[in-house]
Amino acid sequence: MKRSVGLWCWRGLIVALYAFLLAPLVVVLVVSFDTRPYLRFPPEHLSLGSYVAVLHNTAFLHAGLLSILVGGAAALVSLAVGTAAAFALGGKAFPGRAIVQAMLFSPMVVPHIVLAVGLMMTLQPFGLLDTLSGLVIAHVGITLPYVVRIVLSGLKSLDPACEEAARLHGATPWQAFWRVTLPGLRMTLLAAGLIAFLFSFDEAVIVLFIAGHRATTLPLAIYHYIQFRTDPQVAALSVLVVLASMIPVVIIERGINIRRALAG
Repeated sequence: MKRSVGLWCWRGLIVALYAFLLAPLVVVLVVSFDTRPYLRFPPEHLSLGSYVAVLHNTAFLHAGLLSILVGGAAALVSLAVGTAAAFALGGKAFPGRAIVQAMLFSPMVVPHIVLAVGLMMTLQPFGLLDTLSGLVIAHVGITLPYVVRIVLSGLKSLDPACEEAARLHGATPWQAFWRVTLPGLRMTLLAAGLIAFLFSFDEAVIVLFIAGHRATTLPLAIYHYIQFRTDPQVAALSVLVVLASMIPVVIIERGINIRRALAG
């Protein structure tokens, strides 16, 4: 009897925790259908006007396209560099490997405000502030550690006997890598690339320091918008961003356990 009561209390605690976490999203979703020109809950009348306005807002559309472009470029670069780094770290030991690994993973533990100041001071002498190239370089810096960590986890799950068998049958190191190792990491690389894209797409703190009027990503466009207006357009755009962000997460969860990838 006591065990049953404890189990129900535990389940109730989990439900309450999820309700607490999801309540803001529910409020934003409901407010996004309001017809009033300001944010207030509950809404008086429901309409899709805010969503139509978002889809006709050129500032949001241009910023969204730039965020997709920067996120895709950062993900591709991080995937290429991070995969090579993971193979180097996961191979034979070499002097200074622990230092290299600590440096690669440091952006995961350093506050983004500190990274933002450092990146601003680094990019400014090269004239890369408020440029597409500067945004990509900065986003590679924050997404690379996650790619390295996920690919390292994927390498640990591979059976080295498969590559050895390919080498015994006459395959060159490159052929063994291309035809055996890389296909075995297919879902791991997909997960790493999607996670890198998500982190880049949602990054706001660093963008505030290195972007401006010429290179404005979606988080920065939202920040500029709410400085002067707070209407249901912001709520509608937030709902659309959440829905768009869920697509890569669903793909990752179906192909590879995201918690195992990040914990490895």
